[in-house]
Amino acid sequence: MTHNRDPSFYLNALLEENTKEIQVVYQRYFPKVRKFVLQNKGQQQDAEDIFQKALLQLTIRYQKEKFIIKSSFEAYLFTVCKNLWRRELNKSKNKVTNYEVIELKAENNDMALSILEQKRWELFDETLNLISENCQKILKLFFAKTPYSEMVKQMNYNSETVARQRVFKCKAKLIELVKKDTRFNSLKEL
Repeated sequence: MTHNRDPSFYLNALLEENTKEIQVVYQRYFPKVRKFVLQNKGQQQDAEDIFQKALLQLTIRYQKEKFIIKSSFEAYLFTVCKNLWRRELNKSKNKVTNYEVIELKAENNDMALSILEQKRWELFDETLNLISENCQKILKLFFAKTPYSEMVKQMNYNSETVARQRVFKCKAKLIELVKKDTRFNSLKEL
C-alpha cells in the first residue's frame, strides 16, 4: 500500500464502502485531523465526528459528481475537515441557548451546505492561483489579518496607504475572476 495513490482511488473506496481502504484512510489521516481539532477548542469526539462528516461529505459529493482532486487526497480531506470544524465553531459561537424551543437543523441540509462551502472554497482557491504572485502574497497577508504596518515591511511598500490600495485592487481582481467563473452562479445560493 502506497501513500501516493491517486486521490480518486480513495474516493472510489469510500463510494464502494471498501472497509479495508477506509480503515487505511482512518489510520493515515485521522491523527492529523484529531491534532487540529484538539488544538482548536475541540475534543476527541468532535474530531471523530468531523472526520466522519468529511468522509460522508466526500462520498455524497463524489456519488453526485465525479469531481477531481488536484492536490493530494490527504490535503483535500484535511481542508474539508478544517472547514467543517471552523463551521462548527462558528455555529456554537452563534448559538443562543433556549431551553423552551430547541431547533435542530436537518442533517441533510447541513451536509448540502457543507458541500456548497467546500465548492466555494475550491473556486476561491483556484481563482487565487490565477492572480499575480504579488497579489497572492498581499491577499494571503490580508486574509491572515496581518496589520497593514506589517504588510508594508513584508511587501516593501512605501506606506500603509499603498498597502491598502494594493489589497483593494487585488481583492477587486479576485472578485472579478470569481464572478467570471462558470461555477459562480450555481455556488451563490443553495
